[in-house]
Amino acid sequence: MSRAFVKEGDGEDANALPERPLPAHANYVTARGLAQLQSRVRELAQACEALRRDVTDDAGAKPGLRTAERDLRYFNAQLERAEVVAAASDRVGGRVRFGARVTFANDAGTEQAVRIVGDDEADAAAGDISWASPLARALIGARAGDVVTWRRPAGAAEVEILRVDYS
Repeated sequence: MSRAFVKEGDGEDANALPERPLPAHANYVTARGLAQLQSRVRELAQACEALRRDVTDDAGAKPGLRTAERDLRYFNAQLERAEVVAAASDRVGGRVRFGARVTFANDAGTEQAVRIVGDDEADAAAGDISWASPLARALIGARAGDVVTWRRPAGAAEVEILRVDYS
């Protein structure tokens, strides 16, 4: 039998999960996003402790523990990198900045509202998008009444900014 595709023992755990990659850009967060990160770290630390106790009784708990430990490392790193951006300082000249809720219309006239937040607090279903997303990048710096080009994989789209709010 050929050994060309057999992994040699290099001391690594064959069941190890790959680390969650940290974004290369800054980790800007809102005050709410910082609180969410802190809460997530506490929850994961508690989950890891509980899973460590379970591993001694149940070998099937090991994969869950590995996942929880990996996620805890990721969220701890994100928490250490977090830079809180105060929404109050972003109201300059009515321009779209981090923390803004932006209402815009697409070329068909359909209105949509999004809030520009940090990576870990982004939730498209809730209308919260990462500041590093293509849509947020298109909106940042514009004002109500401006038309911007949103470069998407499906093709560019023009959107008109209707309102910029920091409430």
